[in-house]
Amino acid sequence: MRLNRISKLIAVAMSMMLLASCSSASNKTEAKKVKLAFVTNNPSNFWVLARKGTEAADKELENAEVEFQIADGTAADQRRIADNLITKGVMGIALSPVDPSNQTQMINDMAQKVVVITQDSDAPDSNRMAYIGTDNLASGKQAGDLIKHALPDGGKIVLFVGRKDAQNAKDRLEGIQQAIAGTKIQILDVKTDDADEVRAKENAADMIVRYPDVSALIGLWAYNGPAIVSALKEAKKLGKIQVVCFDDDPATIAAIMDGSVFGTIVQQPYEFGYQAVHLMNSIIAGDKSGIPASKQRFIPTLAVTKMNVNDYSDRVSKLRVDN
Repeated sequence: MRLNRISKLIAVAMSMMLLASCSSASNKTEAKKVKLAFVTNNPSNFWVLARKGTEAADKELENAEVEFQIADGTAADQRRIADNLITKGVMGIALSPVDPSNQTQMINDMAQKVVVITQDSDAPDSNRMAYIGTDNLASGKQAGDLIKHALPDGGKIVLFVGRKDAQNAKDRLEGIQQAIAGTKIQILDVKTDDADEVRAKENAADMIVRYPDVSALIGLWAYNGPAIVSALKEAKKLGKIQVVCFDDDPATIAAIMDGSVFGTIVQQPYEFGYQAVHLMNSIIAGDKSGIPASKQRFIPTLAVTKMNVNDYSDRVSKLRVDN
């Protein structure tokens, strides 16, 4: 009997040791979680699929924990977010800089503490490790080609964007200028709105009045397309002035379907989020093979018009549901 009691005590002790060991292993696994973050440059709907991409990568990477942060459209808010993330122990940040030239020092300061990559908008003069996103010069040329198709006989156009000093805005504008060079298409103005959607609509409404002979309104950021369409609708000029824009805001896609928008250049923000998380995780693990020699990993864009809008809409809807 005494031997049985001793055997039971030993068994209990071993069980407790095993539980303690498992608990310790669990704690160690949790402690090894790599904290990563993805920071937008404004709160527009454009970032919905980017969030989906980060979530998909988060599920795949057992050792990673991803935080998605939405900035208000200012460099000051991005600095606040970055400082908070670093204080919380985040080891990698994927940032879409609002004002790259004036945020270079901020990014360099961040890069001394954590892995920093840029996404959507680049800061090529900074110490960021890589850029993931659109080749905005090439996408600007695609937009220019759409404008030429929308205005085969030429015409006057006005462009709209949040900030002209954002790298993606500068590159898209340059691409459009290159594409329409030598044509009868004339850029009258480039209006900025500081990522304020109300102001974006007001700008479009003002330009319709200021330039009664304008032939097309061009939106360079995601919310500009819907803002233009709304202003045209109120002015009762839908279909009378052509619209070319960027990204796949649901209002833009609906407007292409009903003929109010000629076309849009769509990016792949899902891939921005998905690839950014995987790349940061690999770099932190010591694997830098995913960084191209150019330090730029370009995600292709697509021109969406009435000819392919239904197929595109179906594909994106499935992506939103499946992930």
